[in-house]
Amino acid sequence: MPRKTPPPPGVDGIPFAHAAEREFARLLTFYGVHWQYEPTTFPLDWDDQGRVIEAFTPDFYLPDQDLYIELTTKEQRLMTAKHRKIRKAQTLHPDLKIRLLTRKDCLALARKFGWRKSTTDNPRT
Repeated sequence: MPRKTPPPPGVDGIPFAHAAEREFARLLTFYGVHWQYEPTTFPLDWDDQGRVIEAFTPDFYLPDQDLYIELTTKEQRLMTAKHRKIRKAQTLHPDLKIRLLTRKDCLALARKFGWRKSTTDNPRT
């Protein structure tokens, strides 16, 4: 049975949805950037009874920069919905600052910082 590698310092116990998120958190931690993982969900649409039927939860919040980061490794052709949610969130919350890091951005980070190939391969996020 293969040994599991423990999570790096600063990311223990956080159930990241994707390996790229874990690697990004490691990078932020290494450079001393204070971050929070999925701390805020922004309602985007409601039904007739006022219940939230659509929401957006950015992956990271950088409190010192008051900036949300959405990290995605989806292929460019599949990102229309992600862009729509970000635009809708910014329309409903005009002061909201969100930066989308795309697959291309993730691959550039992977090359620069030597992330493992599997970090950017999962198309789920």
